[in-house]
Amino acid sequence: MAELATIARPYAEALFKAAGVGDLAQLAGQVQALADVAGNAQLRQFADNPKTTAAQVFDVITSAIKSPVSAAAKNLLRAVVDNGRLAALPAIATQFHMLVNARSGIADATVYSAFDIAPGQLADVVAALEKRFGRKLNAAVVLAPELIGGIRVVVGDEVLDTSVKARLEQMKMALTA
Repeated sequence: MAELATIARPYAEALFKAAGVGDLAQLAGQVQALADVAGNAQLRQFADNPKTTAAQVFDVITSAIKSPVSAAAKNLLRAVVDNGRLAALPAIATQFHMLVNARSGIADATVYSAFDIAPGQLADVVAALEKRFGRKLNAAVVLAPELIGGIRVVVGDEVLDTSVKARLEQMKMALTA
């Protein structure tokens, strides 16, 4: 996993620099679409075949994308395929997305909840979390019934755990210490 991140970083940074001040969100979407296609097991098997050329792999991937692909995204794909780094494309997309978010001052947040959160409640939770983390957040909710109650929020490498499960674990540690 760390190896893919190490391989992906220079590609993501080069694409970010090459994109300049253009529509980075649109480019991030295109790179994610390429990564989604590249993550397909059958495509990877096709790409790993020694009889398959880099041009064939490039053509198959670009033809699988429904929306038009920018020149910058095509150049990235061509470089990745030519260098045999197709497996790193999802990691490249992730790192590029993080660079785009960092420029705009936004972070992705995953909110784990034991129960569904209504849209109005989610807006209130996100507002409180934005104050807590000091930046604008794109929140995605994931149901995790094992939390029993409360929420667990992951923003980058920061975790805020206010779940019942976490509180029970803290009580257990206090009682057994």
